[in-house]
Amino acid sequence: MDLPPHGYRATKPRARAAPPTGDPILFDDTSSSPPAMNSQGYYTPGYNMGGPTNDMQGGPGMTNLFADPMTNAAMMYGSSLANQGKDMVNKEISRFMSMNKLKYFFAVDTRYVMKKLLILLFPYTHQDWEVRYHRDTPLTPRQDVNAPDLYIPTMAFITYILLAGIALGIQKRFSPEVLGLCASTALVWVVIEVLVMLLSLYLLTVHSDLSTFDLIAYSGYKYVGMIFTMLCGLLFGSDGYFVGLAWSSCALMFFIVRSLKMKIVPSLSSDSMGTGSSAKPHFRLYITIATAVFQPIIIYWLTSHLVR
Repeated sequence: MDLPPHGYRATKPRARAAPPTGDPILFDDTSSSPPAMNSQGYYTPGYNMGGPTNDMQGGPGMTNLFADPMTNAAMMYGSSLANQGKDMVNKEISRFMSMNKLKYFFAVDTRYVMKKLLILLFPYTHQDWEVRYHRDTPLTPRQDVNAPDLYIPTMAFITYILLAGIALGIQKRFSPEVLGLCASTALVWVVIEVLVMLLSLYLLTVHSDLSTFDLIAYSGYKYVGMIFTMLCGLLFGSDGYFVGLAWSSCALMFFIVRSLKMKIVPSLSSDSMGTGSSAKPHFRLYITIATAVFQPIIIYWLTSHLVR
């Protein structure tokens, strides 16, 4: 007799059913395939991940822009205006300062600088003070040691400012404001001296071969004496300062008198101040001596507060 099955049921392994073919797929893999086209031949909406079009790259649109005759005419007109403006600016600058003349005062070499410094500190041994010319044009400083230059005054001015900073630092009085005041004061005194010299030559109607750059050069040579005076004061104290001041002042006065004597040409108009031609040498002498005597005063004024 067969017993009925109790608590036991034979099972068969079920086959995994495949997904129905009719169910829609939620997401399409579009990473490697181009966007599908619908039945009307248009792309389905989506983000364009490709590069910019030709219009964005300046293709046919930019080519047509530069090919436009009106655009080319406007560019040519703007270029001509820019060139005219540049020429006007250069013309206005050349009215006050000639670059070729300025280059003349910086045409120096090491040999000229050494010889010029020796003349500034020891002018008594120098014999020939005449400035040489070639076809009515003065020789450059590297060719003539008597020619004035702006290289030594410029370098001496910078050295003076650095030495003033050192002196103030030693005395615990250094500050950017004090150093800036020293630099501006030294520069302003040179400007005042040059303006007074030009005004004197104009009022006394004394015509000379001195240009504005010449006067700046001769006025700027005092920085060499100022450096020498400050070094003597820093190394040897107050006694060394006054000895250096006396030496540099006498040397600079001698240099100024001998140099300006060759440059200033006395020439008065016939009716100037009612004086005759016999007064001509006196004007040259007065201007030369006044310029020379002014140098020691400025040297003392600009260096006495730096050396104690």
